Amino acid sequence: MAKSRTKKRTHVGANNPKHKAPPTGRSAVQDPKSMVIRIGAGEVGSSVSQLAKDVRQVMEPGTASRLKERRANRLRDYVTMTGPLGVTHLLLFSRSESGNTNLRICTTPRGPTLHFRVEKYSLCKDVRKAQRHPRGGGKEYITPPLLIMNNISTPGADANSKVPKHLESLTTTVFQSLFPRINPQTTPLKSIRRVLLLNREPAKDKDDGSFVLNFRHYAIYTKPAGVSKPLRRLDAAEKLFSAKNRKGGVPNLGKLEDISEYMIGGENGEGYMTDGTSGSEMDTDAEVEVLEEAPRKVLSSKARAARLENEEKTADSDERVERRRVTLVELGPRMKLRMTKVEEGLCSGKTMWHEHIHKSRQEIQELEKRWEQRRQEKEARKKQQKANVEKKKKEKEAKGGKNNKEGDDDDDVDMNGYNSDLFDEIMEEDEMDSEGLAGDAEEALAKQMDDDEWEDEREEMADEK
Repeated sequence: MAKSRTKKRTHVGANNPKHKAPPTGRSAVQDPKSMVIRIGAGEVGSSVSQLAKDVRQVMEPGTASRLKERRANRLRDYVTMTGPLGVTHLLLFSRSESGNTNLRICTTPRGPTLHFRVEKYSLCKDVRKAQRHPRGGGKEYITPPLLIMNNISTPGADANSKVPKHLESLTTTVFQSLFPRINPQTTPLKSIRRVLLLNREPAKDKDDGSFVLNFRHYAIYTKPAGVSKPLRRLDAAEKLFSAKNRKGGVPNLGKLEDISEYMIGGENGEGYMTDGTSGSEMDTDAEVEVLEEAPRKVLSSKARAARLENEEKTADSDERVERRRVTLVELGPRMKLRMTKVEEGLCSGKTMWHEHIHKSRQEIQELEKRWEQRRQEKEARKKQQKANVEKKKKEKEAKGGKNNKEGDDDDDVDMNGYNSDLFDEIMEEDEMDSEGLAGDAEEALAKQMDDDEWEDEREEMADEK
């Protein structure tokens, strides 16, 4: 009789790992996830739309790369989906009435929000056109990039500086939270294929209160150090012949009589040329030592004993160490970001810092009182709403509740839909607009739609009369 099958993968008692490694090209559950969105999709223009697509590539693989915005979508629509989808950050591109391109980096669900003005930018296609040998388009986007921040913190800064110290720490924390953390001891070097560089421009003088970041995106490539270019080409050709696709990359030796002529190289056959004998200065700063990945022969016990007797034993680390030269190739996009404002909430709330508007201590105290009054009003509304819901439930229980299923659905919408206090708190309007400028395309579009709806209602009321 055949033995009955025991399911070991999906049933109780299965020896499955608790923390399964994510598949290649996908982010783990605990990794941060982001959405790059164009606010006012039909108003930002083709260049900003392409810039948003390029930034999505930078945020790969933990981003919604195929997200499609609609003209009718508003910010609260995306905020609604951040919870179910596990989205931790929103990157919002928009264009103001004056033509300025703006970027908002929001941390969900409660903020803070960093407002930047994109002063200059170059798309990925522009960066490729400027390069002689462009790279990219391979497996660089399978893993998240390595974040490098330079000159973010200013020595000697304090709470009374033009750019306070807590703002620099907050900016560092927000950008670090965009990408998953790495452990230098356990992270394999193969998984680090890209670099995202954020460099803060130094202040021109003490009274300069600007905070400007330069955004750069590079791919990492390595090649053996201390080896001549002809030998590297032969090594690449050997790997090429072992692969399925054998097109290109093979050196042409048809005009040479012997392989030594190709290896000697140089003018008049001056000898074997390496990086050290080529006449150029060696740059050892761009070289790293890595473990060689080539397979090694396993020695038998007798061979190991003979090796010990002959004193030819060397350390394993010394045998497998290989020096490789690291080169960076820019992928794009480039951006010059000037911080204009920092808000406490998600695109709303108290203004923690502003580049152009500075308030006195008395004005700050008045704003604190105003925010406290708003908070108390919110608490009162929540209590009143909760009391109304309890009252409706008691009335339905008294009547029987069988014919009031539709009413239950309506109550759920009031509690969890667009009319809830959560959205009122998130989307509450501030004294200034989202970028601290004269207007925003998103707000102008929403206002225009509201005016059109109100005019339609006026016409219907006039027709009824």
